[in-house]
Amino acid sequence: MINYDNKVFIPLSNTENGEVDLSMQFVYKQAGNIVTSTYSGGRIISGHLIALVDEAGHLDMRYHQVNDKGEITTGICKSTPEQLPNGKLRMHEKWQWTSGDLSFGESLLEEL
Repeated sequence: MINYDNKVFIPLSNTENGEVDLSMQFVYKQAGNIVTSTYSGGRIISGHLIALVDEAGHLDMRYHQVNDKGEITTGICKSTPEQLPNGKLRMHEKWQWTSGDLSFGESLLEEL
């Protein structure tokens, strides 16, 4: 199992309907098979995620956040890790809003 504790990820890309800003950082914390993060920046005033990690390092995630319009937005995300030649991780994410328009999106995160 991949240990995500204290790993820092930055977004490389995000679908246009997403709220994650490319200048944000996500600091992951892990206890057992539970991964969490608190985040903010860009259009997100405050956000939290919680995920379960499986033996292959895949994350099954739920998130909620307050955006700059004062709205609470929520979603689900499946993250698949890719080990890069330098030993860092790149996360391929497929997500869906569970609030608002219920649209789908994809994002790419990379470990600092």
